[in-house]
Amino acid sequence: MRIIGVMTEDFQFFYRLVRRLKERDEPFVSLGFGDPLPYNVRVIITTPCEKVRAPSTLVAASDDPDTAINQAKALMKGRRFHTLVVGIDPGRTTGIAVVGNGKVLLTDTVDWPEGAVTAVERLTSGLDYDEMLVRIGHGDRTIRNRIIHALWGLADRVEIVDETNTTRRTLVPDIDAAILISRTMGEELETAPEVDPTPGEVREIQRQSRLASEGQFTIPTELARRVATGEMNMDDALAWHASRKDRGPKDRVA
Repeated sequence: MRIIGVMTEDFQFFYRLVRRLKERDEPFVSLGFGDPLPYNVRVIITTPCEKVRAPSTLVAASDDPDTAINQAKALMKGRRFHTLVVGIDPGRTTGIAVVGNGKVLLTDTVDWPEGAVTAVERLTSGLDYDEMLVRIGHGDRTIRNRIIHALWGLADRVEIVDETNTTRRTLVPDIDAAILISRTMGEELETAPEVDPTPGEVREIQRQSRLASEGQFTIPTELARRVATGEMNMDDALAWHASRKDRGPKDRVA
């Protein structure tokens, strides 16, 4: 099995890098600059200042651990990518898969729509590519459109994919669906779609607000719409509504 070699004399970077490698469950070995490379080490991670001292031609150099790890994982599968494809399976848990040259490079899941842009930025940071194509499943329209809005300035192209046949009964269904979506051609968008939650989605947000406030109140429809569109989160909506001194009976639960 190919593993990553860590080669640095920068203790702070070493500590942060090793912590992230363990958190991401990436196998690695720590090496000194004078040590011979083990047969299974193909890529070295080091700092930009120390890059010239690394003996391998495949070197991932960055002061940011996640960027360095992303570079290393990509180098083990290919140096450069013409089109980096990001497959996204939107839902309560959103699956994300980054694919380059037909190979799955990195995957992740997030629990809220706008978190997808942070995850994609982190996963693709340090990768060398010409364009980013985002392919996103057509299901869960409101969450899908929120993700598209969040990613619109980052992606070069966005396609909506019919995800009817992407559901799989596996241990990681969201990730597996995202991988299948990344490999399926979709309909390219010219503009970002409008985020327009359905009345049922707004009512569901109101129901959640009643549960979150332990039955004290239900946030009004307009506030629930702002939560549904991602303009504010539930905690902020609850705090804002609870702080209203003029809240009347119509805003309370009957």
